[in-house]
Amino acid sequence: MSDLRNVSSNPHIRAKDTTSRIMLTVVIALLLPAFFGIYNFGFRALVLILISIATCVLTEYIYEKLMKKPITIGDFSAVVTGLLLALNLPVSVPFWIPVVGGVFAILVVKMLFGGLGQNFMNPALAGRCFLLISFTSLMTNFNCDAYTGATPLASLKAGESVNVLNMILGRTAGTIGETSVIAIVLGACVLIVAGVIDLRVPGSYIASFAVFVLLFAAISGIAISPAYLSAQLAGGGLMLGAFFMATDYVTRPVTKKGQYIYGVILGFLTAIFRIFGASAEGVSYAIILGNLLVPLIERYTMPKAFGKGGERS
Repeated sequence: MSDLRNVSSNPHIRAKDTTSRIMLTVVIALLLPAFFGIYNFGFRALVLILISIATCVLTEYIYEKLMKKPITIGDFSAVVTGLLLALNLPVSVPFWIPVVGGVFAILVVKMLFGGLGQNFMNPALAGRCFLLISFTSLMTNFNCDAYTGATPLASLKAGESVNVLNMILGRTAGTIGETSVIAIVLGACVLIVAGVIDLRVPGSYIASFAVFVLLFAAISGIAISPAYLSAQLAGGGLMLGAFFMATDYVTRPVTKKGQYIYGVILGFLTAIFRIFGASAEGVSYAIILGNLLVPLIERYTMPKAFGKGGERS
């Protein structure tokens, strides 16, 4: 027994990749939607992003100092959480909102469960959901100097027409990082080319969402068309969530089969929330619920250990 080795917690990174290298690549990829958000919404967006990142990094550092644990802020995971949280905020929120959300994401969701690799849900999305529940009016106010009025998805849910081209280009109301599909897809290409993600989760997520949203819209008597589907795909946090949050190594299934199932579940839940829910959006709640289902998915998709396949004849 003395020859046993300690094995670190997941995520277990293969090949030459390290956690810091992967997280830094994610940060670089996220800079594309971040820069567009700053261009689109102005200097206030930059301040919110910086506050969110600083809060997440400082929260992790202070907690580890107080608990006399190794300092892990050099792995850039707190930076990723802070950046993702900021990109999921309306630019109109008060500057204390990313502070509250960042502390909740890092302290409650990540550090109190053991740190990176032990959190059971995506910290940034958990932070956003916490803010949505606690400060609904602030988190659903998308009026700013650049845009006023409802988001495209809210207009779509109300039966109004929307400009799909403006949605693709990012000339719409929304959160800081979700408005430009082009910027998000370019950032996703960086992750794919760098080998950080593949298309199993985002591909199955987006494809299944397209099927389910058309099915549920038809059931609800909503007139469906190519323009309607395009608006649903380009609107809200679908693309940002599919490529940057649903692909989180810690909270997605490990097996390939499990990742496809996970993606389909996310597509189903997002369509349910968008068509039948009170809100026009649903990506954050869908991914959080999907995170909670990952242990069940892995229970039925993880290969059984040798000798555990069944009863002997």
